[in-house]
Amino acid sequence: MTPHTSTDTIDPILAEAVPPNSTTAGFAATAASVADGAPSRRRGGSAPRRHSWLRVAPAMFLLAWGGNHFTPLVHMYEEDGGYAIWQANLLLGMYVGGLIPGLLVASALSDRHGRKPVLIAGSLAAIVGSLGLGLGFDLFWLLCLGRVLAGIGVGVAMSVGTSWIKELSAPPFDHTAGITAGARRPSLTLTLGFAMGAAVTGCLAQWGPVPEVVPYAVHGVLNFASLILVVFAPESMPRDQRADGHWWLGLRVPLVAHRTFLRLIVPAAPWVFGAAGVAYAVMPAIVQRELGEWTTLYATVLTVVTLGAGALVQNIVPWINRLTGGRALVVGLGLMTVGMGLGAVAALLADPILAFIVAIVLGVAYGICVVSGLIIVQAIASPHELAGITGVYYCLAYSGFLLPTVLAALLPVLSYSLSLAGLAVICLACLGAVARAITRPW
Repeated sequence: MTPHTSTDTIDPILAEAVPPNSTTAGFAATAASVADGAPSRRRGGSAPRRHSWLRVAPAMFLLAWGGNHFTPLVHMYEEDGGYAIWQANLLLGMYVGGLIPGLLVASALSDRHGRKPVLIAGSLAAIVGSLGLGLGFDLFWLLCLGRVLAGIGVGVAMSVGTSWIKELSAPPFDHTAGITAGARRPSLTLTLGFAMGAAVTGCLAQWGPVPEVVPYAVHGVLNFASLILVVFAPESMPRDQRADGHWWLGLRVPLVAHRTFLRLIVPAAPWVFGAAGVAYAVMPAIVQRELGEWTTLYATVLTVVTLGAGALVQNIVPWINRLTGGRALVVGLGLMTVGMGLGAVAALLADPILAFIVAIVLGVAYGICVVSGLIIVQAIASPHELAGITGVYYCLAYSGFLLPTVLAALLPVLSYSLSLAGLAVICLACLGAVARAITRPW
């Protein structure tokens, strides 16, 4: 598949099968018959080989855990650590500084050296990051460093891990997986890791001993154990298919100029983790005065609810695509807009119950959008482009995770209710752009 196609279609799963003169609207209807996740016609392969992706999944799960186990502790760092609101939110988003090189550099390295060694290196970085977080409660710089290392681990999981599981979910490793399994499996693994990391950490912080240390120690030990399975996982990038030349040449990703990427992914991706960040970072902040000492537990519940809703909906994204004629991404952005609007009302009323409902709505929107976007990205990429474009996709998606930091910094001049209302308007504009791109020919 060439990086730049001249087809007039949006949905990339069938892009090469559609005549050049086809319209986007006509193609979207056809997408429903393919995006439903029907299994491949090819059968065979032993069960151990077919289940090879399960050896990679625990490491991805724990890397995601390490990226999100800080989230329910934001209130603890403010109250017990004496950090300002902007400092705590900066720590929350700090790992984006490690995420970007983890996404882009790691993907380039894995295209040249294979998936396995790069994922192992990412896991080791995450372990060191947890060590720094556990020891740095009173040292802001060490907390920042720990979060950056955690971000590197998440970036490796998202780019390299996603590519590895996608490749292990297709022939010659798996002849029975559905066409969307390569997108759903890694996305669900990451989402469950994000949720479990927050759940376990929140419970340990609320009821366990030494809450500033124990959650990070638990993660480090489990992460190290997951490396044993990774060692025995098959490498999916044969030496004869690996890229040549220096790794920095792999930082060039021509596929970002693809029309589908520009018109669908660019306006939609930042809302993926923007929704998650608003749900489990901003919503607890708006009801903090009402909850008092229960804020940490409430933040934990919102995180689990947000990501749990996202995890539950991910497996029905193919059905949504089929039902809507390939427009699952539009559905996700529509829910995102509604969630941001409800968030503005929740901030105005400071209502914990309404904030809980907002978390559910944004969680469902997150789940639909993250899988829809990943399906599109994987479909327009050739094997040697996959890791790089996946990295760019997640970079765009994770840029939205800085929203809580931006909104907190604007508090002196702009309340949460007003800023969330503004986000709802911007999200509506992005929804219109994506819907227009899908329903109109180029």
